[in-house]
Amino acid sequence: MEINPKQVTGERAAEYVEDGMVVGLGTGSTAFFAIKQLGDRVRQGLKIQGIPTSEQSHAQAEAEGIPLTDFAHVNVVDLTIDGADEVDPAFNLTKGGGGALLREKIVASASRSEIIVVDESKMKTRLGAFPLPVEVVPFGWQFTLKCIRELGCEPVLRTSGGATFRTDNGNYILDCPFGVIEAPSVLEHDILTTSGVVECGLFTGLATRILIGRPDGSVEELTEPQPLN
Repeated sequence: MEINPKQVTGERAAEYVEDGMVVGLGTGSTAFFAIKQLGDRVRQGLKIQGIPTSEQSHAQAEAEGIPLTDFAHVNVVDLTIDGADEVDPAFNLTKGGGGALLREKIVASASRSEIIVVDESKMKTRLGAFPLPVEVVPFGWQFTLKCIRELGCEPVLRTSGGATFRTDNGNYILDCPFGVIEAPSVLEHDILTTSGVVECGLFTGLATRILIGRPDGSVEELTEPQPLN
């Protein structure tokens, strides 16, 4: 029987969820399995409330019967389980390939802890192989693109099905191929202070545990960020 590393990793992450928790429900192919496993546990009696990071994870959680809440009713998320497009040894992340980076950043920032679930292909010595997603408001996006270009890349407006891609929040995404990112927190700050930017896909200082799925079905757990060489 073929082993799906994403499934075993998502299911392992769900084991960290305890009764009474408010849980951030991530977006993506690995977080999908965590939500599915949490649905199974809820049907077995687990008492939790979920905060989805996208319309996609919201629909899945509802279908699984997971009770949902929002920030009108809670101030803190106990634990978030989410994926990433890239992870470096210092637990810096690139996220936003699926377009959910704004809600993912809000939920991660409100979380006491965040487990990132990935397969081994997402582990990098440096971020930057994956073009960095940047969410921008539609008004004046051309000007915002020009400003980001001056930071050292050639941004590309994301499209889908021949039309401009829109996030769940109605915004656009610029995919920004910076190449190797030597100082993620510095670049994150520079992008976030650019007029017209809503959020960027660099997540620094938020992940507390990395679960890495292997093809043999094992899951490696990292809990201590390492300095970048």
